[in-house]
Amino acid sequence: MRKKDRHELIKQIISENPIRNQNELMDYLQRYHVSATQATISRDIRDLKIVKTIDESGKPRFELFQDHQPPTEDDDIKRLIRMTSDVIVKVATVQFMTIVNTLPDNAHLLASVLDDLSSELIVATMASFDTIIIISKTPEDAQKVADFLQNPTQESIFTTIKTARND
Repeated sequence: MRKKDRHELIKQIISENPIRNQNELMDYLQRYHVSATQATISRDIRDLKIVKTIDESGKPRFELFQDHQPPTEDDDIKRLIRMTSDVIVKVATVQFMTIVNTLPDNAHLLASVLDDLSSELIVATMASFDTIIIISKTPEDAQKVADFLQNPTQESIFTTIKTARND
């Protein structure tokens, strides 16, 4: 099966079923006679911007991240604000770094959104399964990033980004 067709099938499966992990997704794909490795499924999840959310019963569930048009800076900020409340579990600072714990399998997507902002407050991000390390130039910049991530509002991020870009 071609990648494009597999992606369409994955979108259909996720929209119609409460998929909780990659193994369940692989099982559903096999029902459609599609075999794929775990690495392929991981890439597909990243390519399709699939995130794990918590459903009404409190259990994790895969969901397609809604992003219909090419993002503008304003869209990136709105997406970041939405994601912070949906996926961040804990935020802490260590000198010039901000450590962010996310729901499982969401760190890379949040890091990608942070990278897209191109904020002067963020030098680099490194993401794993559920943790992001955000590197800033100074402890003060790291604290600004942490403050935003702990209490996101559109005004505060605009102020933070504009202030950083004007320095």
